[in-house]
Amino acid sequence: MERTAVNPVTWSVNLGFNQGELVSGQTRTLYIAGQTATDDEGKPRHEGDMAAQLALSIDNLEAVLSEAGMSLANLVRLGVCTTDVDLLLRHYGSLAGRLGAAGVAPASTVLGVTRLALPGLLVELEGTAVA
Repeated sequence: MERTAVNPVTWSVNLGFNQGELVSGQTRTLYIAGQTATDDEGKPRHEGDMAAQLALSIDNLEAVLSEAGMSLANLVRLGVCTTDVDLLLRHYGSLAGRLGAAGVAPASTVLGVTRLALPGLLVELEGTAVA
């Protein structure tokens, strides 16, 4: 797989994401459903704690990637939905740090939403990965 960052403007690079990701030569594509701060039984965890919910959501995203034989390094698209954009942005460095450690800056979108599927959830991550 070959990845090429597409950045007609470069402000986003400092925030840890590219405007686009051109991928060629991939053999497998994984579309990842929204991952939240839930335990193995689907119960919400860390009510009211954005930092802890974001960390667990990333862990759950990585678990799906791992099950498919991939890692964060394969992530080319990341969608982030949150019930509190300002609160998320205060903790966004933990997500950007984990992506940076994996050597990726996937094309990303952050959306503020009224609520997520389960009461108490603050953030949800969905993605596309290629290998």
